[in-house]
Amino acid sequence: MATDVQNLVQGLEANIAEVVLGKREVIRLCIVALLAGEHVLLEDVPGVGKTLIGKTLARSVAGEFCRIQFTPDLLPSDIVGSSLYNQKNGEFTFSRGPIFANIVLADEINRTTPRTQSALLEAMSDQQVSVDGYTHELPHPFMVIATQNPYEFEGTYPLPESQLDRFLLRTRIGYPRREDERLVLSTRRETDPIDELKPAIDCAQVVELQQAVRSVSVDRAIEDYLLDIVNTTRNSDELHVGVSTRGALCWYRASQSLALVEGRDFVIPDDVKRLAVPILSHRVITKGYLHGGQRDAAEAIIKRLVDDVQVPK
Repeated sequence: MATDVQNLVQGLEANIAEVVLGKREVIRLCIVALLAGEHVLLEDVPGVGKTLIGKTLARSVAGEFCRIQFTPDLLPSDIVGSSLYNQKNGEFTFSRGPIFANIVLADEINRTTPRTQSALLEAMSDQQVSVDGYTHELPHPFMVIATQNPYEFEGTYPLPESQLDRFLLRTRIGYPRREDERLVLSTRRETDPIDELKPAIDCAQVVELQQAVRSVSVDRAIEDYLLDIVNTTRNSDELHVGVSTRGALCWYRASQSLALVEGRDFVIPDDVKRLAVPILSHRVITKGYLHGGQRDAAEAIIKRLVDDVQVPK
C-alpha cells in the first residue's frame, strides 16, 4: 500500500472524527462506501448525528453538500430538477435540482411516496439523471446518505427492495458513550466545530482513491468464501429472498474498499466477514417478521449463516 494513499485515508478519517465524536466504526463504514463509489442508509432515532455525518463528510472532502427533506408532497422534479421555459429566447432550459451535489443527504427518505423515492434510482446506480429525454451527468464523486427512523410507521412509505438494493450498506449510529456525550456538551456551548473544520482531501483525490480500490487484490479463495455465503442465503429456510448478484458485487467492492482503508492492498477473510451484516441484512427478506422485527431478524440470520461457512485459510 502506497504511503500517500494510506495518509490520505487516515487524514480523512481523523478529520471527520474531530466533529463526529466516538463513532469510529460508523465513520469507517461511510468512508468505505464513499471509496467504493456507493451509498449509505443510516437507520436510527432522531438526534444521534445522522445529518452531522453527512455535513462533516462533505466538508472533509471539499465537496458540495445538499440536504433534501423528504415529505409526502415532495415531487421527483423537486429532486432532479426540471425544464423551464425561457420567454426571452423561446427555449426550454434545464434547472438543476438539489441532487447535483457531491454528498446528498436524503433526510427521512421513507416519508415520501415511492414515486419520488424512485427518482433516486438512476442517480444512485448510474450517477446521472434523465429529464425530458436528456441525460445529465452528476458530479464526481457522488454519494447519497439517506436516513430513516425505524420506529415510526405512521405516514411512512417503506423503501421497496429495488431501492434498498442501491444502498451499499445500512447501519445504526447509536447513542454515544457517556464520556463522548460529555465532551459534546462541553465543546459545543458556544460554537459548532464543523464551522471551523477544514477539508482533509479534495474531490479529485477521492476519485483517485476510488480508482485505487479497484486495484486491491482479492484471492480466489476469498471470492469462493464470499460466494459460498451468498449461496447459503439463497438456500436458507429462514429467508424468502437471498442476496442478489448486485449484492454480491457490492460486498466484493466494499471488501476491497475496507482493505484500502485498513492500509492493505489485498483483502482478507475478516474484511468480508466484518461487512456481512451491514451489507447483506437489508438485501434479504425473512420469513415471519414484519416492520421493526424484520431488521433484527435479518441481522441475526446473516450472522448465523456467516458463522456456519468455513473461513478460508
